[in-house]
Amino acid sequence: MAKAFKYGLKGITGFLEPAERELLRSLIDDVISMLEPEERANQDPLAALIGLDMDVREPTDRAVKRLLPNVMKNDDGASLEFRQLTERSLRETKIGALRAAALDLDKDEIVLTPEGARHWSMALNDVRLVLAERLDIRDEEDAEHVHLMQDWSQAEDVESYLALVYNFATWLQESLVQAMLTSMDTKA
Repeated sequence: MAKAFKYGLKGITGFLEPAERELLRSLIDDVISMLEPEERANQDPLAALIGLDMDVREPTDRAVKRLLPNVMKNDDGASLEFRQLTERSLRETKIGALRAAALDLDKDEIVLTPEGARHWSMALNDVRLVLAERLDIRDEEDAEHVHLMQDWSQAEDVESYLALVYNFATWLQESLVQAMLTSMDTKA
């Protein structure tokens, strides 16, 4: 059974069983595949190198859109321009954090450096955003409904299984953030 992240002499540590690590690895792989930028045959190599993508459009998948939201709610043109200038590098940053977290899943005990903790925090947040979108969590009431699902023996369908996975990722992220805060308090 997983043990929450905590801060101690070795830094920030956590423990995950093989099945839990495999579940997280699968979720991380799914999010990475959602974020992989589309390769185009006629793409300008210089533009790609510096992170520009003038052909990018607002994502149609709601989960990807939640990962890469518009920055201006009432200005589609400004949002598109910002997206063209930043989305490629944002995708690469997110993918880098997800891959770094996945590398830590090779061991039962996870020992994180401050940079590793930051990557894990980003990765767990992106996994949770995708799960929240798939569960159609829109407000506190929806979140509370999902939070009520705590017993794996109650999982009867895809939605209840996703709710349990969402709750697991949430618990893991909360323990990580608490360990990061404890780390900061100890160093101050």
